[in-house]
Amino acid sequence: MALPLKPPVEPQLAKSAKPGAGLPEGPEWVYEPKYDGFRAIAFIDGGEVFLQSRTGKPLLRYFPELRFPKGKMVLDGELVILGKGGVEEFNSLQMRLHPAESRINLLSKAIPARFRAFDLLALDSKKWTGEPFAKRRERLEKLGKSKFKGTTFEVTPMAKTPKGAEKWLASGEGVIAKEKDAVYEPGKRRGMIKVKRLRTLDVVVVGWRPGKEKGTVGSLILGLYEGKTLRPIGHTSGLKAKEKRDLVKKLAPYETGETGSADPSRWDTDRDLEWHSLRPELVIEINFDHVSDGRIRHGSKILRWRDDKDPKDCTFDQLS
Repeated sequence: MALPLKPPVEPQLAKSAKPGAGLPEGPEWVYEPKYDGFRAIAFIDGGEVFLQSRTGKPLLRYFPELRFPKGKMVLDGELVILGKGGVEEFNSLQMRLHPAESRINLLSKAIPARFRAFDLLALDSKKWTGEPFAKRRERLEKLGKSKFKGTTFEVTPMAKTPKGAEKWLASGEGVIAKEKDAVYEPGKRRGMIKVKRLRTLDVVVVGWRPGKEKGTVGSLILGLYEGKTLRPIGHTSGLKAKEKRDLVKKLAPYETGETGSADPSRWDTDRDLEWHSLRPELVIEINFDHVSDGRIRHGSKILRWRDDKDPKDCTFDQLS
């Protein structure tokens, strides 16, 4: 490939905003939606394409349906698969990383991916990483408006004010705020701030997992009612040392005596770890920032215990 940038290139990363901090404001900022997908950098030289993952591994063989504009360019973006209502499905992306070519070809038609470009790193013989983001973005938008027609390629939308980005905080994964004057620095957490959508949820505590230290609780297993069925939807994280010790005594009266390990079917698709089952009588309010395929993908934080809440009222539709 005759490009001014060669793979692998470390992507520039975003700093995480403090919880509740909101979007940064000022004329120096612009805003883009945060996606639930695979970060990827596309190196395009005419009809030849190399697609690298965030860690530099080749990705294109898993996504043969992708089509990119012709020319010489390097694009930073996100691979996503959309489900019902245009919601990103991270689990579907993971399914695409299959060793069998026949399976890959089948899935490329059943659950096709698309590449959402949000930065331009090189074009023709010029490296654009030293240009301010505003200039890179302007040139990227021209590419998006070119004659190229492809359902698997698009340029991500952008808002110029916090108000214009509020819809992504209200219904999506969050917002990436970018400094207009920032250059592209591979591997650095500069020029961008990640503001996640933060939500709350009342859940039933259906079990617990031991901590690394003997006689402590490592995490709580959480569930929601779907009809009459209590479905596991994730776990807590970030318990403090004292909480881990105190919870053993607090949970003891509710234990059913059922325990196990290396049995993923008992707790749906949770990891194969030791667990202790509890009667579904305890309710907690948690905050969380990420849902995928009906499960909280990252550990949630306990806000308070809800003695006033009937476990049967903790229903699955809260995740909608």
